[in-house]
Amino acid sequence: MAEPAREELSALAAIFCGPDEWEVLSRSETDGTVFRILTKAEGLTGADVPLELVFHLPLNYPSCLPGISVHSEHLTRAQSVTVKEKLLKQAENLLSEPMVHGLVLWIQQNLRHVLNQPDTGSGSAKCTFATGTIVDDGLWLTLVHLDHMRAKTKYVKTVEKWASDLKLTGRLMFLGKIILILLQGDRSNIKEYLILQKTSRVDVDSSGKKCKEKMMSVLFETKVQTEHKRFLAFEVKEYSSLDELQKEFETAGLKKLFSEFVLGLVK
Repeated sequence: MAEPAREELSALAAIFCGPDEWEVLSRSETDGTVFRILTKAEGLTGADVPLELVFHLPLNYPSCLPGISVHSEHLTRAQSVTVKEKLLKQAENLLSEPMVHGLVLWIQQNLRHVLNQPDTGSGSAKCTFATGTIVDDGLWLTLVHLDHMRAKTKYVKTVEKWASDLKLTGRLMFLGKIILILLQGDRSNIKEYLILQKTSRVDVDSSGKKCKEKMMSVLFETKVQTEHKRFLAFEVKEYSSLDELQKEFETAGLKKLFSEFVLGLVK
């Protein structure tokens, strides 16, 4: 990562130092850094709208645009996409210089105006994870393992909604304590899903308080040829035996995936 980007990260950590305002989600020598900032901005009614902004700084940032995701329980999915589009448009004017703090300030000052524009909620733009980087998009298949679900009914409905919003197909699979999610779809949308899974308060902890998914792991991902599309819809399934689960994978042409990544989870 370039020195200006490292300096910017240090500055952001100092600026957003309040409770839960700042969190680094991942660092990678190949994919860069992903972090989230919690802030507020004036909405249409004049009340403050909590915003969760997730930024992905690729290795060649700020020579290229960051990836941006916007989440808020007070905005519709379409409104969140519109806010993201406007932030990326603003980022184009700041290319080649550290821009995250400037973008946060801009949306703090302009959220009401953005939401009030006639095109708000078009949702026509494709969700992207790292605009400006060279990403091998197209149809991908990702296998995710979850450690547990305490608030199962709510959690399942949330996963189904995310999959529907992001046009992902696949399976949410339960076998005893084993919980697996197979996602098939555009790679950028799968990345968007994984950010939602990591940053949203989707479950509850042992005391019943809402909490984030901290024990999710991506077991496998690969590109899939369009003609080899495995799933036509997203379904939730429960299995009574390991053989039943194995048959699900074999039917989808994923026998090797099952033997290499799922069998090891069975204790």
